[in-house]
Amino acid sequence: MSLIKEMANYSAEKEIALISVTNPPVNALSHHVRQGIMNGLKRAKEDPNVQAVVLCGSGRTFPAGADITEFASHLATKEPHLVGICTELDSFPKPVVAAIHGTALGGGLELCLSAHYRIASKSAKVGFPEVNIGILPGATGTQRLPRVTHLKSAIDLIVSGRQVNASEAYDLGIVDQIVDGDVVSKASEFAKSIVMRPLGPRRVSSMPVKGIEHASTIFEEARQRTIRRSRGAIAPLTCIQAIQASVEQPTFEKGVQKESELMYYLMQSGQARAQQYAFFAERSVSKWQRPNGVSYKTTKPVRVKTAAVIGAGTMGVGIAVSLISCGVNVFLTEQNQEYLNRGMEILKSIIFSGVKRNRISKSQAEKLVSLVTPVLDYGSFSHVDIVIEAVFENMDIKKKVFRKLDAVCKPSAILASNTSTLNIDEIASVTSRPEKVVGMHFFSPAHIMKLLENIYGKATSPETIATAMDLGQRMKKISVLVGNCHGFVGNRMMGPYTAEAGFLLEEGCFPQDVDQALRDFGFAMGAFQTSDLAGADIGYKIRKELGLVGPRWADERLRMGQRYSPLGDMIVEAGRLGQKTGKGWYNYGKPGGRTNMRDVEVEEIIVNFSKKHDIKRRRISPQEIIERCLYSLINEGFKALEEGIAAKDEDIDIIWIYGYGWPRHMGGPMYYAKNMVGLPKVYERICYYHSIYKNSKHWIPSTLLKQMALSQASKL
Repeated sequence: MSLIKEMANYSAEKEIALISVTNPPVNALSHHVRQGIMNGLKRAKEDPNVQAVVLCGSGRTFPAGADITEFASHLATKEPHLVGICTELDSFPKPVVAAIHGTALGGGLELCLSAHYRIASKSAKVGFPEVNIGILPGATGTQRLPRVTHLKSAIDLIVSGRQVNASEAYDLGIVDQIVDGDVVSKASEFAKSIVMRPLGPRRVSSMPVKGIEHASTIFEEARQRTIRRSRGAIAPLTCIQAIQASVEQPTFEKGVQKESELMYYLMQSGQARAQQYAFFAERSVSKWQRPNGVSYKTTKPVRVKTAAVIGAGTMGVGIAVSLISCGVNVFLTEQNQEYLNRGMEILKSIIFSGVKRNRISKSQAEKLVSLVTPVLDYGSFSHVDIVIEAVFENMDIKKKVFRKLDAVCKPSAILASNTSTLNIDEIASVTSRPEKVVGMHFFSPAHIMKLLENIYGKATSPETIATAMDLGQRMKKISVLVGNCHGFVGNRMMGPYTAEAGFLLEEGCFPQDVDQALRDFGFAMGAFQTSDLAGADIGYKIRKELGLVGPRWADERLRMGQRYSPLGDMIVEAGRLGQKTGKGWYNYGKPGGRTNMRDVEVEEIIVNFSKKHDIKRRRISPQEIIERCLYSLINEGFKALEEGIAAKDEDIDIIWIYGYGWPRHMGGPMYYAKNMVGLPKVYERICYYHSIYKNSKHWIPSTLLKQMALSQASKL
């Protein structure tokens, strides 16, 4: 009983009872919390002195949702269920006021909507994020929300999973009042003022759905929009079905029953398990550990207050924006005044775009811009805590930069490279402080993309690692620590993926065939669309840096004994760099165009290449496209684990979800292989392709994969 009391404390002062959830840090609605709330309601109902109830959360927030850790155990279904609590609140014979502060999300918002009144603090946020873990608001949320706000808004909030602030929640009709100061005391005062009011009109279950007269059109438009955006995820469309039950079912209770059936369907789906895995994986990557045992537990970061960014191009400016957004003062430099001025203009436009979208005020934008000092030399860097280099991806240029930095920066300064492929140890070798050198691989555009791949070298100190990881988190990045090799983890695995995409063109596909199969799998864009968006010349320059491009190769389809497709080089050398030139693997109509159209010129190049090399073109199935593009990168992921470049599956999966667009409902490449396909099947197909394509080392099966596949097969 004491445990229940701790997790949902009950107190009564005069005529107002207070039920305060106390389950830090986010007051998740675990079984003990649910039991405590129900016990509190029972006491309030039975106490003749209590005239009204205030429901709140202690600490930093109102209950912020269900306890996801219970989903895999019997506790998730152990009574009292959240549906039962919501029913009890709705039908409670005394007024119940929800006092909302922090974030009322998921089950927390369902509690609020079941109460008779909702009072929110100015800083409060509400939302239904369940779709992000592959489920729906399954405790009456899909039936209650369209009864307090318009049907169209209810669909938007539930299907998108977005959170709204108190002001928007008030405008939408989700909360009744917004207050300054102590929301619990204000809610208690309000409760006293409404004890004599009739409760019937305040019970959400008895309210009509808002916007029902246009329901057919609203649902059809929402379905079409969601099909385009969801890319194979079943939860968004199932959410729409549940909301539709609020309109189509004859009673509120029947709607709740339909919601429950759809919730069960989602909970049993592989996608929900994959998305819940991704949820926990995202939280695990910050708990880094080196193979030598050094970890986040044993090392403290240095607090970065000042930084320098070298390079004011797209990447450098994005990094600078990320830094100033977390309060770090930045020196931004370029090789000449023209480039520096252009970079500062881009930076200002990014910052002030937040003003246009009402995300920040003009004064806040001006303050952020004031944190940046444009300079043309390294003289100002003598006292910065970290320098992040974002120059051209060329080893000689980077070494030259690091030699200069080593000479001018204070001994404790960290020197970081934004390299996406190059050897961190080689860069560090030209400095007198290799322990202070680290890779910080941002993804473009750096101020938007959440992933940050931090790379440690042989000499990188634990403190340097901890500082890079901490700075990433302060910039609101998902920081993942990886070891040093060509391409690290993400781009290393990208190599086989793009190579196989090119080989598929030689053998019978066109770009649109490969990209369609990958989009159908769940990627937002296929391999060739991505290349055109980023610029086909980026990969070309990296290949040139590696010595892979040029006439010195006797067989244009082989490089150092390995199969190689020069089609990507031919496209670039024809001036087709992607969207920026209006032509790449696709035709975009004009430079900067965004609509990709098939291009007969590209198809001619591909077909002529196949003829030249006597390659008999054939029809290639979408399944083969998926296997060759994805199983090859999965095999490389297992090799990264074998070598200690990646510490765990979760690191790889989060890198691919946030850096390369792997569909979240597929869990990530390692999860997909283990849990959705099965390692024995993946291993068997990799062995099959290795038997056919012996000149592609990415098809040599990983030893770790083989061991795990055999182990998994023995348990079947």
